[in-house]
Amino acid sequence: MELKEKQIKILEVAVELFKEKGYMGSSVRDLATKLNIKAASLYAHIRSKEEILEWICFGVAHEFFEELQEVKNTKVSPQEKLNLFLDKHLSVVLKNRDVTHIYSNEWKHLEERLPEFIELRKNYQQEVEQLISEIYQAENWELKSSAFTTRFILHTLNNSYFWFKRNIESTSEITSEIREKLLFGLLGNQKQS
Repeated sequence: MELKEKQIKILEVAVELFKEKGYMGSSVRDLATKLNIKAASLYAHIRSKEEILEWICFGVAHEFFEELQEVKNTKVSPQEKLNLFLDKHLSVVLKNRDVTHIYSNEWKHLEERLPEFIELRKNYQQEVEQLISEIYQAENWELKSSAFTTRFILHTLNNSYFWFKRNIESTSEITSEIREKLLFGLLGNQKQS
């Protein structure tokens, strides 16, 4: 999905507005006011407020898939692959915390494309679960529930932007700390090599 220059500006302002008022609390009129244009003029660039939410949700989802495919295609040890997955997923989450916040909390307000988005999220979770299972199997680690482990990892990664104040910790420090905490929890008393 390639956005035009004006649509990118609309998206940037909409992200600020949705973060401030929430998706449901924001109107096209609010967005037009922030852009300093008439609401009717906005419709020359967007179909609806929901289209902007689609740009956000599907845009982030596709970034997650792109990074996951890169991880899957990388020829490294299983544990390095797990590290790489954590780094790549977190990089998408932390690259733009406001967009991630909207993606994580407002997706349920999609109407027209909600079933498609739910299917996309489900497919991503299944692909991550397969990756996690393969890593555990290759390392001979005990995996009681691949589904629970995957949901736990994704929930932790997707909500990590809540834990850190902007401009205090760098993305690499955040990523390193989360990776260590997840791996320690995942590996239990097993030593990392």
